[in-house]
Amino acid sequence: MERLQQTTFDTKTANGNASAQDATLAPLSADGFGQEDATNKKQPYVSHQPDSHGHIQYGDHENAMWQALLERQANEIPNRACSAYIEGLSKLNLPATHIPQLSDIDEVLQATTGWQTAAVPALISFGKFFKLLANKSFPVATFIRRFEDMDYIEEPDIFHEIVGHCPLLTHPAFATFNETYGKLGLEATKEERWFLARLYWFTIEFGLVGSLPEERRIYGGGILSSPSETIYALSDELQNPSQPIPECRAFDLLDVLRTPYRIDQIQPIYYVIDDLDTLFDIVDSDIMGMVKKAMSLGLFEPSYSVKTS
Repeated sequence: MERLQQTTFDTKTANGNASAQDATLAPLSADGFGQEDATNKKQPYVSHQPDSHGHIQYGDHENAMWQALLERQANEIPNRACSAYIEGLSKLNLPATHIPQLSDIDEVLQATTGWQTAAVPALISFGKFFKLLANKSFPVATFIRRFEDMDYIEEPDIFHEIVGHCPLLTHPAFATFNETYGKLGLEATKEERWFLARLYWFTIEFGLVGSLPEERRIYGGGILSSPSETIYALSDELQNPSQPIPECRAFDLLDVLRTPYRIDQIQPIYYVIDDLDTLFDIVDSDIMGMVKKAMSLGLFEPSYSVKTS
């Protein structure tokens, strides 16, 4: 499959129409999603290539970053991550001092839900992303973030994929949602895929679970792999004068599909499902019918500043 370095993305206006003057180049990450508002480009990350035995050799500084991230998240995840995530993390039994090999992760996923990982370049195409999910293979970009990106990284790295997502790939509802999502994406048009991207973003990446605020927990991998956002997402007090308290909305499929987002900042909006089995209900609904309705209605006004130049 093609390794896609960049793709043209038309930034959407609030009524859902593409504006030619807003067209920009946005990278597709290993998770398949470009940002909905382009920002300054940084030196791109490059994935490691496995050897003939499928083994990847990481440097001491990379293993040190893994250890630092894991230790920091170990202090923040308890009482913030959902119970199914904690159980999955225990099953993975991740090494504390070095980046694990994907084959070790595969053993656990295969034994629980029949999934496996797939080593990919830092940037992949939408088509490859959907095909992998449809075949129960979760893409993992085999690089780890730099120190300056410790709190939040735009490109999903191996810490994001393994610590953020793989624990919940041991849960049937989470695994089924990903597989179904991949199959839908393979059949979708280019424009439909952009709307589908919002569904993935506000569930698998940045979803919360628990309708009662006091019982609310995190299941989105984008949150759980970000030390700063793990704290922020469940906060009910102002942490930073320039950053408002997060807005939590009850999950509504049509609203989710119409909500624009940016990948280069902590999220101002989170959608909340009742429990993880709600993902089964979403899978059983008419997702593509709602995508078509969302396309006809257009997007909501962005809740973030939009770059105009």
